Parts: sequence; structure tokens; C-alpha cells
Amino acid sequence: MTSSTGTARLITEADVPTAVDTLARAFADYPYTRYVIDADNHLERIRRYQELCLTRIAMVYGKVWIVVGGRAVAAWSTPDRDPTAAFAEMEAELGELIGDRSEAAAASEAAIEPYRPREPVWMLNTVAVAPEHQGRGLGTAVLRPGIEEAARAGYPAFLETSSEANVRFYQHLGFEVTADVTLADNGLHTWCMRREPSQESQWRR
Repeated sequence: MTSSTGTARLITEADVPTAVDTLARAFADYPYTRYVIDADNHLERIRRYQELCLTRIAMVYGKVWIVVGGRAVAAWSTPDRDPTAAFAEMEAELGELIGDRSEAAAASEAAIEPYRPREPVWMLNTVAVAPEHQGRGLGTAVLRPGIEEAARAGYPAFLETSSEANVRFYQHLGFEVTADVTLADNGLHTWCMRREPSQESQWRR
């Protein structure tokens, strides 16, 4: 769980502002969020969206690891608790953040939903490394604890990404593509990826 610049640990309340800033900047131009969240005041919408997902979902119903005080963050949902009620409570605010992209967001969800696991899994909700800290092994360091804990508990790990470069990165961590879903005529794709708990313990190089 170490990198050249630190050790992954579970997030605390004091780490939240830095972690939210990392997530907001990392997702400011991410293809999927650009497509499904209103362009007006986009960065602040992303910041609030990530804050809600981090503090109301992952920190309550899952687990979150950070490195370098939150300059790398990985937030997981686990099978142990059901966040459905929390999503219902946030529905109105999430709708406001999505804004004029509501039809695109709904269509994207409908397209991806058939490829999501029906059995219990560890779901990677969000992961980011601050731009100025990329290329230093922090992504692997912050993801490793969740992947390994899921495997120890006997659960697959599952994620979705809309970046082809990310696909290659996750393949090095033992994930395999289970679906390639076209979301829009502009070429936007989302790849569903899964790592079985029986995956070899050695990390791919």
C-alpha cells in the first residue's frame, strides 16, 4: 500500500477538503462528466457532485483511501450497507447539478445498467490523482487496499471508465473489460471492468 511518496490510509473528516479538490480538478474535463453534467459553472457542479458522492455515500456506506493527504483518493461502495436511501435523499440536488444534461444522463445510465453486476461486488465509485502528482505511482497505491480487501472478502471488484488510457491502467491491476458501451454519437464510450477475487495475488507489471 505504499508508493514513492506515501502510504495509503483511510480518509478522515479533516482530509475531505483536499480530497474533494483533487476529485474536482481531476474530473473537470473527464469525458463522461462533461457529457452528463451541465456545462454552466461546470467545475463547481463537479466539485459539489464529488463532495456528495464522497461524504454522503462512500464515507458512510463504503470505504475511502487516500495518499498524500488526499492528493490521491479512491472511494468504494461495499456490499455491507445499502446506500439507496441516501441517493433518494440527494435526488433533487443531484438533479440540479446535472441540469440541462438530464436526458443524456438518464440515457447513459440506461445503456450501462445491463452490464453492471447483479451479485454483490466492491464498486469503485470514484478515483483520482491530483494532476501535479500524477506519474508517481499514487494511483496504484491508493487503489491497492480496496482491491486487496475485496479479494480477501471473496468479492469481485468492479469499475466503469470512459477513458481508454484508464482501461490500460486498470488492466495492469488485473481488471478485465466486460463491456464496451457506446453512449453517444460523438464517440463517447464507457468500459465496464471487473477483477475476480481469485485473480492471481501478484500485481501485473
